[in-house]
Amino acid sequence: MPEWIAVLLIAAGAGVSVPVGAALASAERIRPDWLEAELRHSIIAFGGGALLSAVALVLVPNGMEGLPLSASAGWFVLGGLCFFGLDWWLARKATSASQLAAMLADFLPEAMALGAVFASGSNTAVLLAVLIALQNVPEAFNAYREIEAKTHATSSRILVAFSAIGLLGPAAALAGFFLLVDAQAIVASIMLFASGGILYLVFQDIAPQARLERHWAPPLGAVAGFLMGMIGHGIIGGA
Repeated sequence: MPEWIAVLLIAAGAGVSVPVGAALASAERIRPDWLEAELRHSIIAFGGGALLSAVALVLVPNGMEGLPLSASAGWFVLGGLCFFGLDWWLARKATSASQLAAMLADFLPEAMALGAVFASGSNTAVLLAVLIALQNVPEAFNAYREIEAKTHATSSRILVAFSAIGLLGPAAALAGFFLLVDAQAIVASIMLFASGGILYLVFQDIAPQARLERHWAPPLGAVAGFLMGMIGHGIIGGA
């Protein structure tokens, strides 16, 4: 099998998690109401844990290997500042797609890095794909709920849109595979840029939304999300 087909299939597996998360959010409301609230917050927290595991176990370690410390710190800070700028702009616009924009802002750079890492022969490519899939489900879940609450779009139209968004991942991965295979410094910069942005996103948006008074499933969901990353790192990353 040609390598580009392999990376396309791996990236498609990660991308399909976008419509899966949206489909879960489109399901009929769960009764009683407290169970729906706890489940929704737990899914969001799980995504936060998965995002943190991607930063801690893959993106930052691999990114810092390819750049000196000063450049690593610079790209990391720039990522956080750019995500802040995007968040501020979306808040001023009061758009219904802020969660969707946040998902794309970390999904696409990670997918490009995935393609480039796969081309380099590193076994962390599969781990990164798994972590992208884990984080896409709750992010898409949250984005669907936001769009549904703030627009009059039908469920079927939103699901079609999210399915199309899932195809952007394989496209970005192929771009990384063909264009960035010999550009290790650029790949490292993308990883660290995404890491700074993801960390901003987790503490600005995901963690506050996950909290519920006198409920303990959401923080345990965050632990479970990070645990999935740890297990993947141990099995695939060779830890």
